[in-house]
Amino acid sequence: MSHNHKISRRRFVQSAAAVSIGLPTILPSGILAGPSPNERLSFACIGMGGQMRGYLIPELGKIDQQIVAICDVDQRQRDSALQVKGLTNARAYHDYRELLDKETGVDAVIIATPDHWHVPICQAALQAGKHVYCEKPLAHSVAECRALEKLAKSHPKLATQTGNQGCSTEGFRRSFEVIQSGLLGTITEVHVWHPGHAWPNGVDRPATSDPIPEGLDWNFWLGKAPARPYKNEIYHPGKWRGWYDFGGGSMADFCCHGFQLAYRALELGAPTRIEATGDDMGHESFPTRCTVTFDFAAKGKRGPVKLYFYSGDKHLPPDHVTKGPVGSTGCLVVGSEGTLSAGLWNTDCNIRLKGASDYQGANQPEVAKIAKTQPRIDTEVLKWDPKRAAKGERPRWSQVNNSHMFEWALACAGDAKSYSPFEIGARITEVGMLGVLALRMQKPIVWDAEKRQAVGLPEADAIIDPKPSTDKYSPR
Repeated sequence: MSHNHKISRRRFVQSAAAVSIGLPTILPSGILAGPSPNERLSFACIGMGGQMRGYLIPELGKIDQQIVAICDVDQRQRDSALQVKGLTNARAYHDYRELLDKETGVDAVIIATPDHWHVPICQAALQAGKHVYCEKPLAHSVAECRALEKLAKSHPKLATQTGNQGCSTEGFRRSFEVIQSGLLGTITEVHVWHPGHAWPNGVDRPATSDPIPEGLDWNFWLGKAPARPYKNEIYHPGKWRGWYDFGGGSMADFCCHGFQLAYRALELGAPTRIEATGDDMGHESFPTRCTVTFDFAAKGKRGPVKLYFYSGDKHLPPDHVTKGPVGSTGCLVVGSEGTLSAGLWNTDCNIRLKGASDYQGANQPEVAKIAKTQPRIDTEVLKWDPKRAAKGERPRWSQVNNSHMFEWALACAGDAKSYSPFEIGARITEVGMLGVLALRMQKPIVWDAEKRQAVGLPEADAIIDPKPSTDKYSPR
């Protein structure tokens, strides 16, 4: 069903609109009386690596939608994707531009390419009139964050969703409500940590190269990034995240997960100062260990806040903050009257109030009194309607466990925003990109958000707004 057609859309608008404006929402069971299967939304998937095949496609399958086209510059990944259940009849493309030109009936596009391709493909999809879901981080530079936010705002009837699925969980939304309620007192610090990944860290590119595998269009894969030789097991598949030309290490990979709760609930806005310390800095790839500190100015009734990001096995929050052993990943929101442990994906709501010896869940009496102000989706109403099933009819939406994809699909079906649209995701991503900037500059960054400048560091402009290399595959 093309986005240009209004078949069966009105039934979704009321519930989707409630989601978009932040009202507590229980979707009525009548929503299951959806259109016939041939009126389902049509999706195209671009970037057929592990995240797409291992997470996004299964999530889309849970809501009974159809994938009609796939795209990847690596024929091996295209061929592998076509073996996945539900994709065997999908049309395969090498170039996303050809897909968008030919697949005019596609309603929505899901993007899971390397980071440096996110914005060019998002822009092309939005300009083609498609709803867009893009994996985090949304962008590869501060300038790209600003450009994508502006473009998304100019297409208000297109539903966008950032791939930070933790925000669609009950734990996130309850934690959001706890923070805004004032239960934790004056919040002064946020601590987010991650042990790092197996991709290359703290190194420069290899001096040698390998033959480009048959079926991989290496020049297209590089895209706007400067040319470099191909090397096995260094960039593709999956190892690109650690290289600054293509990704931003664990900072870029997890800012949209670990920062989102504090950013949204505290309305942090742009940081005023960013400083990075660590080991193996100054290379072409993310360091093996680092700590990045973000200073956020006071706003309204909220005082100043420091956000600390730790990456690497020896960089963890100090003992006086954790007050005991912590897991290898996590997020702590620290207030004068208590601390909230949200987990790295911000999916948990565990609270240790002042004077308590341990964390307790959201069912403790003090939390139970806090009003629910954020939207909810009652997963019970997503179950198959037995009366329709008995007649051989299928509802549009079947049961889902994680509602992130469902909320976006619901927004695609009506004129409403999803919970994590690009306007929000781009701003959280920008904070992460400023962390990457501090790591690469190896100097404290005093940030002028309005002018989009690192004060007194004109050399930072090349990272804030990098100019793409020119080749025939540059986005048109």
